[in-house]
Amino acid sequence: MPSRGGKTDTRRSVHAKYRIDTRFRAMKALSMIRPVLLVAAPFFLALGLVLPLVRFETLYFFDETPSLIEIIVSLWQGGDGLLAAIVALVSILLPSLKMIGIAAEATAAGGGAGSLFYRRVVPHLSKWSMMDVLLVAIVIAAAKTTGLADAFTQPGLWCYAASSMISGLLHSLMGDASGPK
Repeated sequence: MPSRGGKTDTRRSVHAKYRIDTRFRAMKALSMIRPVLLVAAPFFLALGLVLPLVRFETLYFFDETPSLIEIIVSLWQGGDGLLAAIVALVSILLPSLKMIGIAAEATAAGGGAGSLFYRRVVPHLSKWSMMDVLLVAIVIAAAKTTGLADAFTQPGLWCYAASSMISGLLHSLMGDASGPK
């Protein structure tokens, strides 16, 4: 008669094999979707930059639906050059660099400078990826609660948020495949 420890070891090995098989299937499915995500993230970023982010309606006859690029241009033309530069840096340049880094890592064969950029720089860029979405949400909440205007989200905000979320998912997927996140 086998000892109690023998049954436990058999159960553990079966459970470990099941976990490995499940993880293998999940990684295979994720590797198949990665190319789609690599195309979708910059596509949604581009849409998020040019489509209206928010619609403000004030006093029933004033209606404005600015895009992110229009907001940056408006800040620049209004004399707020530093604020325009910060918004452009955080909402256009840093997400673009992050996507370039993720794409370079996904298409690179082996290590090298691209891998170094990915491991050292992309995690820092990821920390800023949803800041614009949060700021627009705060503006919408402030406009609604103060009664100054009715504010409604527009497709540009949703596209920008989708781009941020997809690039974050890609960063996680790439971290599993090539080292630290």
